[in-house]
Amino acid sequence: MLTKRKNGQAGHAKLQSLLGRTDAAPMDRRTFLRRSGLAVGGMAAIGSFQLGSVRKAEAISPPQPGVPIELKKSICTHCAVGCTVTAEVQNGVWTGQEPSWDSPINRGSHCAKGAAVRELVHSDRKLKYPLKLVDGQWTRVSWDEAIDEIGDKMMELRDASGPDSVYWMGSAKFSNEGTYLFRKLAAFWGTNNQDHQARICHSTTVSGVANTWGYGAMTNSFNDIRNSKTLIIMGGNPAEAHPISLQHLLEGKELNHANFIVIDPRFTRTAAHATEYVRLRSGTDIAVLWGMLWHIFENGWEDKEFIAQRVYGMDEIRKEVAKYPPDEVERISGVPGEQLKRVAELFATQKPATLIWCMGQTQHTVGTANVRASCILCLATGNVGKPGTGANIFRGHDNVQGATDIGLDVVTLPFYYGLTEGAWNHWARVWEVEYEDLLSRFASKEIMETPGIPLTRWFDATLLPKDEVEQSDNLRAMFVQGHASNSITRIPESVKGLAKLDLLVVADPHPTTWASLAVQAGRTDNTYLLPVCTQFETSGSRVASNRSIQWGEQIVAPSFEQKDDYQVIYRLARKLGYAEQMFKNIAVEDDRPVPEDALREMNRGGWSTGYCGQSPERLKAHMKNQHKFDLVTLRAPKDDPEVGGDYYGLPWPCWGKPELRHPGTPNLYNPSLHVMDGGSPFRARFGVERNGETLLAEGSYTEGSELTDGYPEFTMAVLKKLGWDADLTPEELSVIEGIGSEIDQVSWSTDLSGGIQRVVLSHGCHPYGNGKARALAWNLPDPVPTHREPIYTPRVDLVEQYPTLPDAMQFRVPNIGHTVQQAAIENGIARDFPLILTSGRLVEYEGGGEETRSNRWLAELQQEMFVEINPADAAERGISDGGWVWVSGAENNSRARVRALVTERVGKGVAFLPFHFGGWFQGEDLRANYPEGTDPYVLGESANTITTYGYDPVTNMQEPKVTLCQIQAA
Repeated sequence: MLTKRKNGQAGHAKLQSLLGRTDAAPMDRRTFLRRSGLAVGGMAAIGSFQLGSVRKAEAISPPQPGVPIELKKSICTHCAVGCTVTAEVQNGVWTGQEPSWDSPINRGSHCAKGAAVRELVHSDRKLKYPLKLVDGQWTRVSWDEAIDEIGDKMMELRDASGPDSVYWMGSAKFSNEGTYLFRKLAAFWGTNNQDHQARICHSTTVSGVANTWGYGAMTNSFNDIRNSKTLIIMGGNPAEAHPISLQHLLEGKELNHANFIVIDPRFTRTAAHATEYVRLRSGTDIAVLWGMLWHIFENGWEDKEFIAQRVYGMDEIRKEVAKYPPDEVERISGVPGEQLKRVAELFATQKPATLIWCMGQTQHTVGTANVRASCILCLATGNVGKPGTGANIFRGHDNVQGATDIGLDVVTLPFYYGLTEGAWNHWARVWEVEYEDLLSRFASKEIMETPGIPLTRWFDATLLPKDEVEQSDNLRAMFVQGHASNSITRIPESVKGLAKLDLLVVADPHPTTWASLAVQAGRTDNTYLLPVCTQFETSGSRVASNRSIQWGEQIVAPSFEQKDDYQVIYRLARKLGYAEQMFKNIAVEDDRPVPEDALREMNRGGWSTGYCGQSPERLKAHMKNQHKFDLVTLRAPKDDPEVGGDYYGLPWPCWGKPELRHPGTPNLYNPSLHVMDGGSPFRARFGVERNGETLLAEGSYTEGSELTDGYPEFTMAVLKKLGWDADLTPEELSVIEGIGSEIDQVSWSTDLSGGIQRVVLSHGCHPYGNGKARALAWNLPDPVPTHREPIYTPRVDLVEQYPTLPDAMQFRVPNIGHTVQQAAIENGIARDFPLILTSGRLVEYEGGGEETRSNRWLAELQQEMFVEINPADAAERGISDGGWVWVSGAENNSRARVRALVTERVGKGVAFLPFHFGGWFQGEDLRANYPEGTDPYVLGESANTITTYGYDPVTNMQEPKVTLCQIQAA
């Protein structure tokens, strides 16, 4: 069943056949919310069914008259808008869901996924108890047996091949506290081979934004976009990917009569709201952005004062932009010069203006450069550091921002401290362990300070010859907690990697495509499924896209034998012998580490990013008092006794200890506010001078600052020079002196007392200094972004002028993108595979889709995988709307059998696949590979069966947004 989204109607025939016959039609989601549970009789039959049979639903309970209702609040687990879910609980059962009117983020509204989250808890498709493969059959085991066997096998592999032979794949579905404990476990194991979903969604955002102005995060908020006069959405589709965010964008558009511009290769649901739609060739973002800047510089529309005061290296940008006049930009991207001039003028002159992006910009071999070019456009026009401006980067998982911040990433320890000896010493002090003890767990000091293997390359590190992987041995084991395998490109290579692994462990509420592909790969043993509950069945904090942190309370207890993430981590740490050290300052109750204690430990170490002021008590007070926060500013009245003066969710940075009561930072880099009101300059993280030019701000500083020019990051040496060291308390000074390094080198980010931050803030200054943003990033492969053709491009005529970067060793494995690109040209790939293939989200599903395709209410809405194809391309191939087709990829003889959706949403020569599907592989239905009763209602081919080689050199981000394919009628 395909939904064209012309009238929003979806047929029920296929789902009803899957469910079996019922006495009434399935309820829509509005009825579900209103009635909050299945009633009686025939409808109850849908409650818990097996394929081909119907039985009464005992797990889903309607509201019970006369039984007291307890209201509990948590955060929606789909996308990162941060919507509050208010649950009605009776006798420990989640029986209803209220609109969360008090939340300043979702204001009582939900998208389809948010409206259906109760099913995530009640679903009978989840794993109920641990399972392992025995002679190719899924067999029930106990938790103790599973953990013992997994731990023993891990230690066996460690002894034989070193700690780096085990890969720890974590999750953007973790709470902050779960993320922190998982990263800590990897550190105690002795590896940096640990990663999560941000690698394949916004790792290039983090690298690009952080290398421009300091921190790798969204600068403003969804709510603040209401202040924008011009909005450009480039490479994002919030109407489907982040639906509730759209209420803020559209109300801003209507209230401000704002320009609403969408730049995208596909006419999306978001584009339908645009005042101007710009269609570009996928993979040409830099050419389009530089084309806009060409017009801005040509007409003098740039913000000259802002550039002079707050930006380094813009002259180098001017030189590069001069190479992109309108005719060249149109030749590369297909965008007409006059249209681009109109858009550029609006962004530069109709201010405040904001640039919004998502994975359409990030998932490219030039992802970091795309992001940098977007930031530079904001800098050139002065559209950052004020309300209604900024780089507003929408994240796709409920805690992908927090999981990234907390260091579940191959390049850093928690909170972006990096992997240097100084960083390890800092966290050794926080954890109260000896640095030498941590060092002893790694294969070497060098490997301890070397980034790990990104999750995009796990199968390469498994399959490549041992001498091509820069560690002791290949990857031999995978411990996966909360990550879907079908979200990673080159699935045929994944299947080969799965066959070679000595151990595979999947800890998740659902078996996910790891399980179905593992069986497909021929695995018969050493494969385990551990049932983990959802975030609604535990508690902890999570970070929305706008950096606001919210505390979710436990709505109901886990069912059957499910454990929460904390318990799984603790049990494994205990088996491996690390529990006593890991949890010495974190209470453990019934094998469950207390998340509040984990957050307090994070506060004690998270100085570098301002994760130090958000105590559990403050976050819980915000959830309790949501109604007090202003819709647009997100600030509570200053005289309120509980949350007075705070910004909602204490968006990081929230400086100092919690008792300092810093309010959080709603808009980054805004100097018009005092630092204790959330004001901040650009971060002085790149030094003070380069080639005789200052890297510090000139004539720009935060309101009320005692230093009225640029200044470096604060250390004890700087405090002494200013005479401010006298403001430290004896207790603070004692902690600083006890750090162990030269006291003058102790900085705002390594001072565990918080004294340096407190003193600096009291003088109206910022702990991280007052620097210039970098238009020129000298440490990156392309210091100035330049257009480079995708690895698989239909425009082979452009490759000589705009080639991808040379082959290189990156993240312990070779990146041979240049070789692949040249081979594609020599082999005539563009001739045999003439269609550009891109991918994206649907409103009905999320991520790899295992949760949402196992949700009856969402499965009803989109029942089959499909490919969008232009009518002209369909006619040339004899393809009819709704017919079966084969989509063939440019590598591995890959192909996928899907339905055709013939539509002009995609231009001629372009095809689109949604990426939420799994459970089929190259035409074969893998439903039988799932443990009985856990297969999702909806299966389909994965888009990533077709996607191909291509990695960003800075992050090894994959390139699923542009490759080549061919489509034929099946």
